Amino acid sequence: MLGNTLVGRYQIISHLGGGGFGETFVACDTQLPGSPQCVVKKLKPQANDPVTLETARRLFDTEAQVLYKLGTHDCIPQLLAYFEENAEFYLVQEFIEGHNLSQELTPGKILTQTEVISLLMEILEILKFVHQQNVIHRDVNPYNLLRRKSDRKLVLIDFGAVKQISSQVITPQGHTKSTVAIGTPGYLPGEQAQGNPKYSSDIYAVGIVALQALTGLPPEQLEKDADTNEIIWQSHTKVSPEFAQVLNKMVCYDFRQRYNSATEALQALKDLTQPAAKTVALIPALPFKNLPNPQLKKEILHKILAATFILGVSGAIGIFIIDGIHTNNATELYKQGNTLYDLQRYQDALAVYDKAVDIRPLYPQGWYGKGKTLAELKQYKEALTAYDKAIQILPDYVEAWSARGLALANLQRYQEAIASFDKALQLEGNSPEIWNAKGEALSSLKQYDNAIKAYDKSIEIQKNYEIAWENKGLALHNLKRYDDAITAYDKALELKPDDASFHYNRGNSLVNVGRYEDALKDYDRAVQYKSDYYQAWLSRSNILMSLRRYPEAVESFDQVIKSNPGNFQAWYSRGWALHQSQRYQQAIDSYNKAISLRRNDYQVWYNLGNSQFNLQKYEDAIASYNRAVRYKPDYYESWYSKGNALVNLKRYQDAIAAYAQAIKYKPDYQQAIEASKQAQNQLQAEKSKPLVIPIITIPNPLAPKQ
Repeated sequence: MLGNTLVGRYQIISHLGGGGFGETFVACDTQLPGSPQCVVKKLKPQANDPVTLETARRLFDTEAQVLYKLGTHDCIPQLLAYFEENAEFYLVQEFIEGHNLSQELTPGKILTQTEVISLLMEILEILKFVHQQNVIHRDVNPYNLLRRKSDRKLVLIDFGAVKQISSQVITPQGHTKSTVAIGTPGYLPGEQAQGNPKYSSDIYAVGIVALQALTGLPPEQLEKDADTNEIIWQSHTKVSPEFAQVLNKMVCYDFRQRYNSATEALQALKDLTQPAAKTVALIPALPFKNLPNPQLKKEILHKILAATFILGVSGAIGIFIIDGIHTNNATELYKQGNTLYDLQRYQDALAVYDKAVDIRPLYPQGWYGKGKTLAELKQYKEALTAYDKAIQILPDYVEAWSARGLALANLQRYQEAIASFDKALQLEGNSPEIWNAKGEALSSLKQYDNAIKAYDKSIEIQKNYEIAWENKGLALHNLKRYDDAITAYDKALELKPDDASFHYNRGNSLVNVGRYEDALKDYDRAVQYKSDYYQAWLSRSNILMSLRRYPEAVESFDQVIKSNPGNFQAWYSRGWALHQSQRYQQAIDSYNKAISLRRNDYQVWYNLGNSQFNLQKYEDAIASYNRAVRYKPDYYESWYSKGNALVNLKRYQDAIAAYAQAIKYKPDYQQAIEASKQAQNQLQAEKSKPLVIPIITIPNPLAPKQ
């Protein structure tokens, strides 16, 4: 092939690679100025009989049209041409200069959670477009993701559907059949291997890429659970429980349990990185955490009312919003964009702001409007670009500097966010909102003392700024200054008594100073003001367990599950409360639900075993204890409990071995030492029992009958 010119135009200059589906070459287009490089893919059908060729030809034409449509995306190579020559099919695509992702994900190299989330979001953004075109890629893996040299963006290549052309044969019954599964081993989910790919098959492959990046292990080295086929990976890396839950859902063995599309998976990741309600979760055995804080609140009600009045007309015409923008005046467009923004019609607002800056590129307000709209759409990188453009035109644009800081904070680039807020404060030092936003960024960096100073400055300017009081309380709580935190929450509640999060956070601080009954009252008020506030229900449940009010705790956990059915902690703790209420079978059911959500948690397996033990289901209990020590081999309590179950089955030798493991990991474990001695005594007693031979009386036939 080297040196050949296809269809009198594409001269082959080098060989890129090949396999069972065909070969790939670099060529130059001799009919364009400068003879630019392109990629030529040669696809050869499995057979050359007329029926197979005609089927391949139809499939080739269809898939080429799909590739042409996909190539309109910036991160998918453009299809330049396609043709057939000598019963072989050729695709000509844009040449992407760069390297594939496998060069970045080398064995042993481990990326951070933040880096992997960024990587996932970039891949899923491309796949989102692909899935929206009703296309399944089928072969997402590091070799099919190129890092483009010009802008460092990832480019998705080598769509698997085209490979069908090289793998289809015609059966004697006239049906088409693929001779080999399309995809790469390790990244290929079960349903796709069986020839039934789904959109979620691509999600599985992306998830495997993420696990590879987090653990430094290639897919074939990732252990799988023998019973469920789920991947056991968390022992090789450390990530947040929330991110682990997203990844486990991406790589779930059952495709029905995965995210259905790239859009869903992408949203789950965005939810991880977006500010949530400013609450501190109260969960057993877990530390308090300061969750990210929301953007500055906007009072838009009066604007909506004004816009409705302006745009509304009476009688038959009704109320409507002008969708057709017919003016070329940038200022008017900006005002119309503001109206749409205030009505939360963000896509419409964005289109109007875009038109405004197209007409007047040096219009800073237009760029600012575009930025704040993109931020509402959670497109923070794009928003940042718009704010930078506004600031470039108008360097002292306070609102743009402040909004830029918020966008950076949402991208978790907190130091840069603080620098932006500082610039805004140089221009307008008396803004309580900007001081508060700076405090939130400092809190995200765990610089709580500096954050408190920023909140104090905000409160000094505006004493009734309840959000700053709450944020100050959160920072004080994280410094374990619980009494001071309670005082701050008291002030926030004076200003806004019916705020559910204020009550919730004060309840958390009250717990830490041992005021459980007062904390319970705050949690009750929190769920009174916000009935689906599952974090408050969860904390309420935990307090009730601490007070040994187990039946009430179970009811409270039911409220958590009602609002958040996938909450592992609720199902797990509910099981524990049921166990304490001696409702062992219901506890087992609750633990099993928790296990379905987080299979690798050793504690839930251990507690499941305890409930089974109490129902004298010793074999089941032993199986559960085995799973617990599988996930945490040094969990001595599970070894000890396993020994107790074995004793009840009179398997003394096995029990002694289990007790030995418990003592190995906790040499001063007196209960295990005593239990082992007793088991040895019982084993010895079993061995020393005399063999009793039954005496069978044989009747004497000569004896006189009675």
